Amino acid sequence: MLADEVHSADDYFYENGPNVDKYDFDASKLGAAHGQCKTRVEDAMKSNVERIVVANTNTTEKELNPYIKLAESYGYQIISLIVENRHGNKSVHGVPSDVLDAMEKRFTIKLK
Repeated sequence: MLADEVHSADDYFYENGPNVDKYDFDASKLGAAHGQCKTRVEDAMKSNVERIVVANTNTTEKELNPYIKLAESYGYQIISLIVENRHGNKSVHGVPSDVLDAMEKRFTIKLK
């Protein structure tokens, strides 16, 4: 069995990888960040990694659909986990309140 892998668009904004160096977010590079994340997820699927975690916000189906299509293509089961902020902590990346509010308004849940 191959090791599990975790991929995130946020990885793109670390100089030397997650939790290693400074996080330097640039909204103009979000497309490239998500492209890199998707490529890494697909590479993991091609390598038959058993469990792959995509740790992105995915507030809409449009954001989630590329990963759903990949999972279907490579025969992976999808489990969607919604993390709430019931404890009231602040964003670890310093995301401004207005951006979090906009994300909350876009957020959709599909139960069926």
